[in-house]
Amino acid sequence: MFKTVLFPVDQTRETREAAEVVVNIVQKYGSRLILLSVLEEPNPEAESPPPDAMLSSEAVAKLLQSAKALFSQQGIDAETLSREGMPAFTICDVADELDVNLIVMGCRGLGLTEEGASESVTNRVINLSPCPVLIVP
Repeated sequence: MFKTVLFPVDQTRETREAAEVVVNIVQKYGSRLILLSVLEEPNPEAESPPPDAMLSSEAVAKLLQSAKALFSQQGIDAETLSREGMPAFTICDVADELDVNLIVMGCRGLGLTEEGASESVTNRVINLSPCPVLIVP
């Protein structure tokens, strides 16, 4: 059913909490797991980047290795992939390119307000994704 699962990772608590759901899905369906981290392009209009923004390739590499080790402890051999770009668009592009069957993401709850919904990476992925998206609250 879920032959290939894409799990976009960043440094948030919500991503760490969603990892448990990813473990369950991958083990249950024997899925291929791809961990993706997006090196964000700095927004020239923003006064300062978000505190959890992935702005250096070293931070992305370290995060991916840490996430891979976490899944390895559960007996899951995850593939890692890093890309540059705007997170939501990059996540959907990778899902399309790799013929992903499911994207699993954590959610910060920013979409509860009208303002947050339009800016939320999660909301954008839901609207642009070429496959089902599972949001872990």
